[in-house]
Amino acid sequence: MIKKLALFLFFLVFSGYLFAQNPNIEIKKEKEVQNVHDIKDVKDAKNVKDEKKTFIDNLLSKMTLQEKAGQLRLISVGGDLTLDKVLDQIEAGEIGGIFNTVVEPDLFRMQERALKSPNKIPLFFGFDIIHGHRTVFPINLGIASTWDRGAIAKAAEVSAEEATSDGLNITWAPMVDITRDPRWGRVSEGFGEDPYLTSEAGRIFVQKMQKQSLADKKSLVTAVKHFALYGAVEGGREYNSTDMSERKMFQEYLVPYKAAIDAGSRAVMVSLVSVNGIPATANHWLLTEVLRNQWHFDGVVVSDHGAIRELINHGVASDPKDAVRVAIKAGIDMSMNDEYFLQFLPELVKEGAITEDEVNQACRRILELKYDMGLFSDPNRNLDPKLDIDTMFADNRLHREEARDVARRSIVLLKNENEILPLAKNKKIAVVGPLADSKRDILGSWAGAGRANLAVTPLEGIKSAVKNTKSVNYAFGANLSDDANLYRFLNLYGETAKFDNRPADKMIAEAVKIAQKSDVIIAFVGEAEGMAHESSSRTDLSLPASQKRLLKALKATGKPLVIALMNGRPLTLSEEYAQADAMLETWFLGTEGGNAIADVLFGDYNPSGKLPMSFPDNVGQIPVYYSHLNTGRPRGTENMGKYTTSYFDSPNEPLFPFGFGLSYTNFAMDFSLSSTEMNKEGEIVVTVNVENIGKKEGMQTVQLYLQDVTASVSRPVKELIGFENITLKPQSKGEVKFVIKYDMLKFWNDKMQYVAEPGKFNVFIGSDSTTQDKKTFTLLDK
Repeated sequence: MIKKLALFLFFLVFSGYLFAQNPNIEIKKEKEVQNVHDIKDVKDAKNVKDEKKTFIDNLLSKMTLQEKAGQLRLISVGGDLTLDKVLDQIEAGEIGGIFNTVVEPDLFRMQERALKSPNKIPLFFGFDIIHGHRTVFPINLGIASTWDRGAIAKAAEVSAEEATSDGLNITWAPMVDITRDPRWGRVSEGFGEDPYLTSEAGRIFVQKMQKQSLADKKSLVTAVKHFALYGAVEGGREYNSTDMSERKMFQEYLVPYKAAIDAGSRAVMVSLVSVNGIPATANHWLLTEVLRNQWHFDGVVVSDHGAIRELINHGVASDPKDAVRVAIKAGIDMSMNDEYFLQFLPELVKEGAITEDEVNQACRRILELKYDMGLFSDPNRNLDPKLDIDTMFADNRLHREEARDVARRSIVLLKNENEILPLAKNKKIAVVGPLADSKRDILGSWAGAGRANLAVTPLEGIKSAVKNTKSVNYAFGANLSDDANLYRFLNLYGETAKFDNRPADKMIAEAVKIAQKSDVIIAFVGEAEGMAHESSSRTDLSLPASQKRLLKALKATGKPLVIALMNGRPLTLSEEYAQADAMLETWFLGTEGGNAIADVLFGDYNPSGKLPMSFPDNVGQIPVYYSHLNTGRPRGTENMGKYTTSYFDSPNEPLFPFGFGLSYTNFAMDFSLSSTEMNKEGEIVVTVNVENIGKKEGMQTVQLYLQDVTASVSRPVKELIGFENITLKPQSKGEVKFVIKYDMLKFWNDKMQYVAEPGKFNVFIGSDSTTQDKKTFTLLDK
């Protein structure tokens, strides 16, 4: 016994010595203790789960069928449904959630009435917070152009912080629809054409908005949308049909939804389109077999606005009651802008068309979400009945700085002949164009609760950046379009687009006059925000004739011409590209857009954005995207004559490829693989050497693409599987590493099995998707 005690004391002393010499041993000790905590955490988690189940079971047992149906209703105040009517229905227990209200005293009143309902079930409050709330960030296509996970995270974090401060609990975001047809107006809401880039953006939005716990007062529940395939509508026409093979769905279009759900998104919003002949809202295979059974999603499935009644138009429901039955059977939990659930659900249960268990299941998911949000313990969290509108939309300087940083990272330099950019701040500058001083347009579509009066226009940003504001002259130059119908269309959105009644030649003459007196012209042209919005599909992606005439006149002055695009989708710009000495894609950059543009124009920030969508040379090429399959007669095949996959009147290639973007400096890259062979348990390290060979500090996005050369089904010519950013000073070098793992080689094979097949793989490294810099490895069959 004495020997054992002596040994124990010796061990303690010796251990103390080792801890002092080697802190890693102390870390190991902490990890061992953490394992004990892990056991306790598991027990605590089980207790919490049991408590929640008991609470929900007890609540459901007390609720009438009418109240259960009420929980499945998501209502917007407005029209015939006045606030007073809504308050009465809330108190009767007939509403589960409210959307599109951001006036906090009204939210407080509604929650107070909910707490007077028979079972005192709190409401949750939702809003479309797509790319910012009070402080508006760039549109999502712009955010994706940063190719910067930190910038994406910042946009999501600030959005959630501001939204929850305004008493909101849930948002209908992120939108992760793969979009390869720029004719579709909602391209502006998404993250582009690529499954991997879109998945990364969606994953980050979910994690940064929801936080680790929904009980966190800054947690904003995400409803990833639009499930599924909304971005693949035929002809790019809004609300049109989608027809796609199961392999293409799972290999490409469903990937970002799955990534967002795996990241923990607690809600899903359903697409308004039909998928292979069955409307998504009525699609049992999509909502139950895939989403619930295969992906194990246990959150809330929300219909899109008015989608239940639209099942009648789709031809899969005979009348409103039948539409409710079809939706519930398919897997819808909650109806947005509901007209029929309360009216028909109890009746359908009594008739035996649906079971009360089916209603209970949907209701349980909504109650569980509210429980996890902490609403049952703190229903008024973040609600302030005295918060006035001015305070609610206060000007947050920190958030504005963060929005400015994300905005300038979103700008893509498309052309810079003779290094005309960046500009010196003592230049005489002509700022021209119908979008140069538009506060509303720079916010973009779905600008949430943002306020146009707080936005900085390009003209304002340029004036605040130069040494002498008198050196900046402005002319409107041209109306957005000559088409009166376009203005009527835009004004349907409440935009009140600016229209100058002067003759077109007078406006152009004014612009030419100031251009002739200037050292450089900056022309802001493109789209109004309402042209890149829901239900804003286009067949012609060129600039309107009025803007083309303006650019032609400006070019004729002989002055250097910088074209700054403001738009929410890829446009066809071959003519403008030829005219421009420099060209910037600025998208709709949000509240701080004008300052961000000035930062790039004058070189205070070196542009680093990369395109998340290919820009077609012409509309006839659509869909044009980088990760296409090869054909038996690929263009460029030797000795094939004209019999290749090509147009005789157009190039195959887009004007600007996916991943493209220039800088004020230049980079050189080379790379190596750690091995030319890989087995199932192995991995390959890709080491990329990057050198800034230019004269300015800059950031380069190193892009990693993969090609499965031979497989049981045709595989894309390239697929993005990784990207990393590196910032380097002039003439300095750096290194970026990627790790290729076995699971990254998997795909859906000829038997619809998710596998990796042995064989040859090409690895490409470059600054955009056109890179031909490749090396090869072989996946072994062992």
